[in-house]
Amino acid sequence: MGAALAGQAQAALSDTIHPFVSVLYSYEDNLLRLPDGVPGPAGGRSDSLTQVQAGLLFERPIGRQRLTGQAKVSRVAFDHYDQLNYNGKDFSVDWEWYLARDFSGHIGASYGQVLTPFTDYHSGERNLRTTRREYADGNWRFHPSWQVHAGVSTTRYAYDLASQRYIDRTDDMSEVGVDYLASSGSRFGVLARHLKGKYPNKPVVAGQQIDYDYQQDELKANIFWLASGVTQVQVLAGWARRDYSFFTDHNSTGLNGRVTGYWLPLGKVKFNASVWREYAAVESTFVTSSLNKGVSVGASWDISAKLKADATLRHEQRGFSTVSAVVIPGSPTDTGNFASLGLTYVPLNYVQLTVSAFRDQRSGSAYLGTGSYTANGISFGATGQF
Repeated sequence: MGAALAGQAQAALSDTIHPFVSVLYSYEDNLLRLPDGVPGPAGGRSDSLTQVQAGLLFERPIGRQRLTGQAKVSRVAFDHYDQLNYNGKDFSVDWEWYLARDFSGHIGASYGQVLTPFTDYHSGERNLRTTRREYADGNWRFHPSWQVHAGVSTTRYAYDLASQRYIDRTDDMSEVGVDYLASSGSRFGVLARHLKGKYPNKPVVAGQQIDYDYQQDELKANIFWLASGVTQVQVLAGWARRDYSFFTDHNSTGLNGRVTGYWLPLGKVKFNASVWREYAAVESTFVTSSLNKGVSVGASWDISAKLKADATLRHEQRGFSTVSAVVIPGSPTDTGNFASLGLTYVPLNYVQLTVSAFRDQRSGSAYLGTGSYTANGISFGATGQF
């Protein structure tokens, strides 16, 4: 009996907890995304890095409830800019809850610590960004074809460098919506959302304290449409108004959101495309937010049972709506183009090998710290899950 119980416990553990390890080696010819023609602070613009990760995924049903999450730690080491070496952390947990027959939702939290991307901040100093998020939402299916839902979340961002702490912020979000659930599996709804951004560390520019706080209200269509057996469309788009506490002349109202389509004409080839017009935060010296307009296309091809290829193209223009009180010449916009190509090989069910390459280009304003650059890179990785 003891041996049987031990075997059952081991099976339950293996079904619930899945450890994994991975190693990734990357090379980039412009690591810090420096403007064209500008040398690196330590002489070179290129660098290679090695990233080693270890962690576990877990998934555990508890009756109708389901508990999922992950815990991951990583060590990232650079060959040239070794002052950037850091330990990364990534933890998350989600409780998918059900009550009676008609109530369901999620409660969860996450924590992450990574190196801040160099896209808008090109310093050779290490600047770790810590992100904490808590959320809760619920659905009430009060009719076979109708449901209402609501949710709240809080996300906090904190930066290591003293010069970047003025962009520490907290984003609070609350939303409520109603959906019509078609028998085909499609969903057609309306969503009202309120966002509030708070920047606790307000900088002083030319003797004046700058307040980057904002509020945003949205009313959007929330659609998942099964247009056919091979075509799906997701829409979260409509009207939005964004108001700033200090830069009131940058307040704006208009179309805001994202539309994404998926097309699966063949069993082994899949395509996707997105178009968006959205507000976003910016991690720069002079700019804290932008209005982004972009389009992307992607494709994946299952070449064989063990080999898969994928490709992505993205074009985006950012208009900067929050600039310091200092008058800066030049157009407050930039335009970026990104392309990537990758291969994934699965020699065994628990082993995955990857190779990928990318090209990242931007034309922008050197006065805003978003100048033009070109960056190319390649990476090789291996992952094992047990």
